Amino acid sequence: MTEKEKMLNGAFYDTMDLELRRLSNYAKDLMRVYNSLPAENMELRNQMIRLLFGFCGENARVNQPIWVDYGCNISLGAGSLINMNCTLLDTGKITIGDHTLIGPDVKIYTAIHPISADERIYTDEAGHSAIRTQTAPVVIGNNVWIGGGAIILPGVTIGDNTVIGAGSVVTKPIPANAVAYGNPCAVKKCCNKTDRR
Repeated sequence: MTEKEKMLNGAFYDTMDLELRRLSNYAKDLMRVYNSLPAENMELRNQMIRLLFGFCGENARVNQPIWVDYGCNISLGAGSLINMNCTLLDTGKITIGDHTLIGPDVKIYTAIHPISADERIYTDEAGHSAIRTQTAPVVIGNNVWIGGGAIILPGVTIGDNTVIGAGSVVTKPIPANAVAYGNPCAVKKCCNKTDRR
């Protein structure tokens, strides 16, 4: 199994693997170009974001700047919006459904490290110190609204039609049709599909 396969399957992997470094460097170069494009040049921005992301649905929009690890592990559904200054650390897969709004300054993380320093830091075969890392995917459903400044932690799933309040830290799965907020984020209200404001 390659280090990339280990990374995407949630196994511990070598973050300094040459293939992974190459993919990450490529993404950083695309990201730098995308972030520097004129805001009004939507045609070129759409072309570039489709090179950067693994999938980008029709009429999806990503406001500048955007920050990613690999880009290719991000799937953004049709009609969705990622607002400015969001960070998507996509060492694991990040799937965002259709017509979902991601507010400004939202952080989505997929990397996990052991809590114990003895387990987290190890010496590789070449004698270099390294950090033990694995991943857990994040899945955000359709018609979701993630308020500005929210943080979504590894392994979280957020169901369809749910609202996550601004500044929330989402540590556990949140069901569909809910309003949830806080640190840690918790469901405060359940809604039906017709309860739209």
